[in-house]
Amino acid sequence: MKHIFSAADILLPDFTQTDVQKWSVIACDQFTGDPDYWEKTAAFVGDAPSTLALTLPEIYLGQADVTARIGAIHKNMRDYMRAGIFRTYEDAMIYTERIQSNGILRTGVVGKIDLEAYDYTQGSHSPVRATEATVLERIPPRMRVREQAPLELPHIMLLIDDPEDTVIGGCAADKGAMEQLYDTQLMNGGGSIQGYLMDAAQQKAFTKRLDALLADAGELQYAMGDGNHSLATAKACWEAIKQANPGRDLTDHPARYALVELVNLHSEALQFEAIHRIVTGVDPAALLHSLTRVLGLSEEPSAQEITVVLADGAKRYYIHKPTSNLAVGSLQNALDAYFSANPGSIDYIHGTATVERLAKASDAVGFLLPDMDKRDLFPSVRADGALPRKTFSMGHAEDKRYYMEARAIR
Repeated sequence: MKHIFSAADILLPDFTQTDVQKWSVIACDQFTGDPDYWEKTAAFVGDAPSTLALTLPEIYLGQADVTARIGAIHKNMRDYMRAGIFRTYEDAMIYTERIQSNGILRTGVVGKIDLEAYDYTQGSHSPVRATEATVLERIPPRMRVREQAPLELPHIMLLIDDPEDTVIGGCAADKGAMEQLYDTQLMNGGGSIQGYLMDAAQQKAFTKRLDALLADAGELQYAMGDGNHSLATAKACWEAIKQANPGRDLTDHPARYALVELVNLHSEALQFEAIHRIVTGVDPAALLHSLTRVLGLSEEPSAQEITVVLADGAKRYYIHKPTSNLAVGSLQNALDAYFSANPGSIDYIHGTATVERLAKASDAVGFLLPDMDKRDLFPSVRADGALPRKTFSMGHAEDKRYYMEARAIR
């Protein structure tokens, strides 16, 4: 039986020779507006072997020297491989325990996902799906990094819907019998992480538990947590390889797969927070009139609620003509339709205080949304497909996945 999630040939440095804390760097799509963070990271790493030399922090993606940076990444990957930095763990799964910056434990299992089972397009019925709308324009620049790279390093977290924690939770009992591969504090306040190599028997037991969970899952088996555009880039590169090699048997091509960390949606560590909206450059009265008509806004309670923030205060409304399973989806659909015919712009805000401050402008309207109940994620993706962009935030930046493991893809 071919599994969508399976063991992989995983590369890790020999941490008796490589400083693991300098090796492991946060996901490239974090702190994109904070050059000080990346300057501090570079200063800490210095000339030591590090995933910083193998990835492109997206703060640099639009800079004039990006082509040179990408070329340097590819060279560094080849140099590390030639220098024998890596040890290969064949057919491996790695059980991870991450203590986040808030002290909460997040567990996961690192393995590979079959990209043939993944489709990020809206309306997909694939077993592996995006949870938020994929911005197609973000894929080509990232393809420039991956398409010539001999290695991949993942910051992807893929979710399973396991309320009883039967799958990954079962790994903890076997941890004492596993070989520990790394144990380190993470730089810049990222908490700490430990990684354990699962043996063949432990992998078999894990896969049996996973199969049992997915037997009743229906079409949707895995949903994206973090790293959607990274996985979408891997998919786009794989499709390009297939197109360039018609008729060739690519069944076992390494680029068919992507390394990911499997995480339980119901982990206490995964805290979903709302992302609010601030609209500027509008006539507030005209916009609210349109939204009232389109969404059936009123003060009579219903299942979907939003809070509208104006210069003179805030007021709660309820949506009686929903177009999505979630209030954020109904609101976003209505705003997109309004701005297709009217001037104005939307920004996405994490804090309520910021929305309230910005909404004091005469041409602004703020929208506060309730935190998403993460139990609604899989049902909502099944019902609506990928959710609107900026539907939710899954934890703080410091708690995103740090690069650690690598895999050959060429």
